[in-house]
Amino acid sequence: MAAAAPVSPLAPKVFAELPPLDGVRLAAGAAGIRYQGRTDVLLAVFDHGATVAGVFTTSKCPSAPVDWCREKLRGGRARALVVNSGNANAFTGKAGREAAELTAKLAAKAVGADEGEIFLASTGVIGEPLDATKFEGVLDRLASEARPEGWLDAARAIMTTDTFPKVATAKAEIDGVEVTINGMAKGAGMIAPDMATMLSYVFTDAAISSEALQKLLSKGVKTTFNAVTVDSDTSTSDTLMLFATGAAEKRGQKKVKKAGDKRLKDFVAKLETVLLDLAQQVARDGEGARKFIEVRVTGAEDDKAAKRIAFSIANSPLVKTAAAGEDANWGRVVMAVGKAGEKAERDLLSIWFGDIRVAHEGRRDPDYDEAAASAVMKQDKIVIRADIGVGKGEATVWTCDLTKEYVAINGDYRS
Repeated sequence: MAAAAPVSPLAPKVFAELPPLDGVRLAAGAAGIRYQGRTDVLLAVFDHGATVAGVFTTSKCPSAPVDWCREKLRGGRARALVVNSGNANAFTGKAGREAAELTAKLAAKAVGADEGEIFLASTGVIGEPLDATKFEGVLDRLASEARPEGWLDAARAIMTTDTFPKVATAKAEIDGVEVTINGMAKGAGMIAPDMATMLSYVFTDAAISSEALQKLLSKGVKTTFNAVTVDSDTSTSDTLMLFATGAAEKRGQKKVKKAGDKRLKDFVAKLETVLLDLAQQVARDGEGARKFIEVRVTGAEDDKAAKRIAFSIANSPLVKTAAAGEDANWGRVVMAVGKAGEKAERDLLSIWFGDIRVAHEGRRDPDYDEAAASAVMKQDKIVIRADIGVGKGEATVWTCDLTKEYVAINGDYRS
């Protein structure tokens, strides 16, 4: 295996400090799945249970854990979550299903729960059998060691080519009662969402039904995890799950049963803040990334068209390599708009790099300043805006540049 990459220059300068969350205990350990000398398994325990919601990859080749979670989600209750890194348990056939079943059986025994209340995820190499017997004894130990603290260690345990752990937290109010939302994510490559992207787990002590959670999560993902891309490749293992322990009921919060309940207004806003924070951290940790890129599209035929155009720009290898080379090549943005397949008029198109308008009404801006545009491209964060001029649709997506390091990382990923 290649040496670990240096921490992304786009990483947060200070990691969020996630407070203990009533009803959740965490532990990270080493099962030796693939990595040596580092933790590679996370166990989250909900001693009194939790309601649960999830969204998963749209890949037609989903991993065994994705299939498992989709089925168990119908029960709406969780007692534990097990996540391993180093092996995706994807495209592993019957052996993969059996590995998922054994993992759930071992976890259920470790926490004293039914197997149907255990949720799983695996991330890493596709096509390699997962030896779930390596979890024997490890999950028992983690269940006894699990503590309300240790969020950063838990986030590190699920990393693969990530260069930093991704965590976020927020406080919200329901019925005048303060509740906590803690989240973690992993992902750096094979990032192109169509539901969620990579692996992400969000926890709250709010009392909310599984039905309401599901609607909140499905809505919240649209402008957060579904608005980031690194390399246009959708993973077999994409999983985003939300767990609610309900512990806030002890502090006076009445359980929320409907997603449209007005009492959830602050919670919804803070949940989406956490989701967006985590999603943007994934883009900032794109494999080999040196630039964080925000693509804003306005004036499209509708919001759906705007999003397709935005992703056309964000996924373009030519746009991304221009950013890596700090080249203000706005012609590549013109190309990406034109190939998106959505309504556009050449002579109505305007393009900005940062605050510098570089193209207007089908030609280079009369006041174009190469030096000013180049200065924008030298920044760590680059904003590219395209106004299509044909409607009121708008969308924003986030991505990163494409560097030589991305090729190096993925050229020897299995070696």
